[in-house]
Amino acid sequence: MNKSRVVIIRSQSAWAAKGRPDPASMLRIFRKGLEVLTGSSLAEDGLRQIFHPGENIGLKISTIGRGAISTYPETAVTLGLWLAKTFGREDKIIIWDRTNEELKDAGYKLSRSAGSLKILGTDTPGIGYGPEPVVNRSVASLFSKIQAELIEASISLALLKDHGLAGITGGLKNYFGAIHNPNKYHDSNCNPYIADLFEIDLIRKKHRLTILDALRVQYHRGPSYHPQWNDQSNKLVFGLDPVAVDTVGWKLVEDLRAKKGLPSLPEERRQPAYLKTAEDLGLGQSRLENIEIIEEEV
Repeated sequence: MNKSRVVIIRSQSAWAAKGRPDPASMLRIFRKGLEVLTGSSLAEDGLRQIFHPGENIGLKISTIGRGAISTYPETAVTLGLWLAKTFGREDKIIIWDRTNEELKDAGYKLSRSAGSLKILGTDTPGIGYGPEPVVNRSVASLFSKIQAELIEASISLALLKDHGLAGITGGLKNYFGAIHNPNKYHDSNCNPYIADLFEIDLIRKKHRLTILDALRVQYHRGPSYHPQWNDQSNKLVFGLDPVAVDTVGWKLVEDLRAKKGLPSLPEERRQPAYLKTAEDLGLGQSRLENIEIIEEEV
């Protein structure tokens, strides 16, 4: 069995003034992450292994935490502009999440202008959710038309956080923001719902890349922001196997919890069992022995 590769890139220069990510540093991290992940000497060649010219690419971010704990614009917009430069069309890139209000509160400037990077929520007039629920196993949901209709390829640019019910929230659970009724799917530590949702073709067949934002990690009492349990880890985590990336994310959370003297997630009965369910569905690797973890610094 070939191991799934997961790449962790750390940068001590990730932050600029006022506690915001430095865009130039973010670009260096993205470039190194794609080079190591794909084995390419040039990061743009790595992108071309994953995406095809002319595809509309969606960057599903997380802004439910608004200004307190969300994907930083300096991270998402830097990635979006780099993708646009590589493939030659800004208007082929959509940075998106559930609502325009959450995006604005997280610091994003909405945009639908022709020829430019698009930044918008599902509740944008003329978009919304599809008219009929998509059903798979335990899940029946209306899908954002951004995910269902406007993009051909998807990146889950997700925050890595402790989660009081799911154990952790990462690249897989980030797609809860693509459906109208995620509140229905939090019983039993979100298992099997996270895996069942990802298995749907509208996600599984479009998803190409997971990038976990671990610049700051909420390692306890997540998913909301609590500064006393938030660590400046200065890392982004890259992978083509979405289950493997989240499994490594779980390890990073557990490492921080152990360092701070907190019980493990299994000890708190919050083990993210949905990762094993996802592996059983053939979505990726959930055991660390089947994952090649490469760590580098830029």
